[in-house]
Amino acid sequence: MRKDLLSNVTRLVVKLGTGVLTDARKQPDLAQMEQLVAQVAQQRRAGRETVLVTSGAVGAGMGVLGYEKRPSELAELQACAAVGQSRLMTAYEKLFAQFNLHVAQVLLTHEDLEHHERHLNARNTLVTLLSRGVVPIINENDAVSFTELKFGDNDKLSALVACLLPADLLIVLTSVDGVIEHFGSAGARTLPTIEQIDATVEQLARGTESATSVGGMASKIQAAKMVVRSGIPLVIASGRKSDVLARILDGAEEGTMFVPQSNKLKSRKRWIAFFHHPKGTIVVDEGAKKALRDGGKSLLPPGIARCEGKFAAGDIVRICDPDGTEFARGICDFDSDAIQAEKLPRREVIHRDNLVIL
Repeated sequence: MRKDLLSNVTRLVVKLGTGVLTDARKQPDLAQMEQLVAQVAQQRRAGRETVLVTSGAVGAGMGVLGYEKRPSELAELQACAAVGQSRLMTAYEKLFAQFNLHVAQVLLTHEDLEHHERHLNARNTLVTLLSRGVVPIINENDAVSFTELKFGDNDKLSALVACLLPADLLIVLTSVDGVIEHFGSAGARTLPTIEQIDATVEQLARGTESATSVGGMASKIQAAKMVVRSGIPLVIASGRKSDVLARILDGAEEGTMFVPQSNKLKSRKRWIAFFHHPKGTIVVDEGAKKALRDGGKSLLPPGIARCEGKFAAGDIVRICDPDGTEFARGICDFDSDAIQAEKLPRREVIHRDNLVIL
């Protein structure tokens, strides 16, 4: 299965976590960065367009500013990011230059990818850089972002970048070998393949206790949900191995591979599904859920049980079943006041073309 899915990868996103980029002193581990850059350069020489999503800016800044643990205050985090980001890019530029490769720094916030014109502009910029043989190095714009820095993580960012392009494969390199079953016991093993992300898989995810990181395996599982729904495979593997990228792309059983869904989402549907903070929720009855999920129908007023939150016409909203489980997202044609007052004409509340089943 791996060889079949990975046989024609021409555009690759590689995410490097803080744990594989910094040493025990929270400083950039230059020897480790060098071997990772050598692997990326090898893939670039093999003709694969390669994008790097990097963590490590806050971690690098922590060492300079004397923090032993990741600070909790926003201003301190932003100070660490501002100091660390320049150090990080300086190191990458020097390392890639050894392979005659140019790099480009691309700093993004969630708003850059949520706003449709900025979304398209970001994609066009990345595609142009790749066509010129440049390696884009992407990080969250931590020095100015607010919500993203407190609640976001680069696992999600790497998934969004993979969906934005779109990529043929996302590889997340971390400090563990993949998704581990029976973690901490004598029978612990790395799961080679995950075909469906269900409750059992999510229970395997554990948060991180790293002093420099956010997220952990739980955030990687959430990233996997996005990319596999978009038709993109994801591999989580150890970034401490010197040949891990080559082995993955050769189809070797390295790390954990998440198998993509066969019904790929088109660009606009990916934008609706993953690039927004939904403004509200519409709860539908079981009949409407079946019509939307299985029948390919639009959402009509009779299927709505209630709506939650305040939103305007044209906003992205969650669509949940009676149990509160989100199963779709869409662009709503009416505001929340009209829906709550049941002042709706008998036409689509969310048209099928503006609705995505998750």
